[in-house]
Amino acid sequence: MDYKLDVLQPALEAALGPRIRSLVRDRGEITITVKAADYLEACTQLRDHPALSFEQLMDVCGLDYSAYRDGGASIYAEGPRYCVALHLLSVSKNWRLRVKVFCPDDDLPIVASVNGVWAAANWFEREAFDLFGIVFEGHDDLRRILTDYGFIGHPFRKDFPVSGHVEMRYDPEQKRVIYQPVTIEPREITPRIIREDHYGGLH
Repeated sequence: MDYKLDVLQPALEAALGPRIRSLVRDRGEITITVKAADYLEACTQLRDHPALSFEQLMDVCGLDYSAYRDGGASIYAEGPRYCVALHLLSVSKNWRLRVKVFCPDDDLPIVASVNGVWAAANWFEREAFDLFGIVFEGHDDLRRILTDYGFIGHPFRKDFPVSGHVEMRYDPEQKRVIYQPVTIEPREITPRIIREDHYGGLH
């Protein structure tokens, strides 16, 4: 595996050059980070450059690094809050790559859509938009995919309450689904432990 990385790393550095902000080799994988301004161009190079040939997009996911700020020691403690991570596969060269890009604005996280580079990004980007609120500029049909269209908030953000903001139920009088503020009161449940005298053959 290290031999592949020894070939892949210089190929990445030659093809992308200064567009690579960081390159990390860890646990038999390479992760590169690029700026949001270079993201779309870098992805196109990753797909089209003959030395790289990442023809297949395996996954797109959002990340919320806000909790890292509480620890203080992390490299993410002072950086942007939202990140998008891609997992790429080159079938022809039999190697993989992780690409990360941070959204410059925490209040309105935006990065370019790579749906035009890999068609498989379509639903993945919609999922990251739905769950994290990350906007993919240039996406043809960016709308919620897992939550309801009237859903409020983005449930994978670290500050989203565990019980949510609203709940929906069927109202038999109105004969339709309605939304209302959450009525669940938070409570802590401590499990009751029962120990039998001879449990497990112990005396």
